[in-house]
Amino acid sequence: MGKNNDIRTAVEDELAFDPLVDASRITVKTFSGDVVLNGTVPSYPQCLEAADAARRVAGVTGVHNHLAVVLSASAYRHDSALASMANDVLALNAAVSDNVEATAHNGNITLTGTVMYGIQRDAAEAAVGWLTGVRSVVDNIDISYDAGSVDVMVSVQDALDRWALIPDDSDVVVDTNQNTVKLTGHVRTWAEHDAMIDAAWMSPGVYDVRDELLVTG
Repeated sequence: MGKNNDIRTAVEDELAFDPLVDASRITVKTFSGDVVLNGTVPSYPQCLEAADAARRVAGVTGVHNHLAVVLSASAYRHDSALASMANDVLALNAAVSDNVEATAHNGNITLTGTVMYGIQRDAAEAAVGWLTGVRSVVDNIDISYDAGSVDVMVSVQDALDRWALIPDDSDVVVDTNQNTVKLTGHVRTWAEHDAMIDAAWMSPGVYDVRDELLVTG
């Protein structure tokens, strides 16, 4: 119980410390290193940042983000205007494929289209996520790249071997089934975890990443 309380207090302190998060309506629960965030925030970027803040705390092994975005009257945008804004920023972003499109419903953005790399899909999410009036982003973008299962596995493993955040004695195992990558093993921090996931998504031919990594904290 003491450890749970220590982690909860540390997460609450980190949320209060983060200038990008209004933590006044966020409640934190912890259990064996798992953190649950409940409550509301006034924007979608704050929803994402709150989860990132929790992951920065030592001892946190999982974050379950149940925060809801409640927009102020000044932040609200009609769906037609929000969709137009989203498609404009996608068109202006050089990292996003020309055939990615956005639609909006009740402030929820849905992305569709096809890209070659997972990092391009991430770029599309990031581009629209910071728009005023967005409550959530649903990414239905497909990835299309002709690469065999062995080539995908070698590419991901080579990337993991190169990245400075990943220790040489890492026990992470890369497995592939067609164009799906599965990562298993242990990492010490969320920074290591995110580096491995990013490396997998940046590799050509990866259509999906199954994250079975365990953060030891």
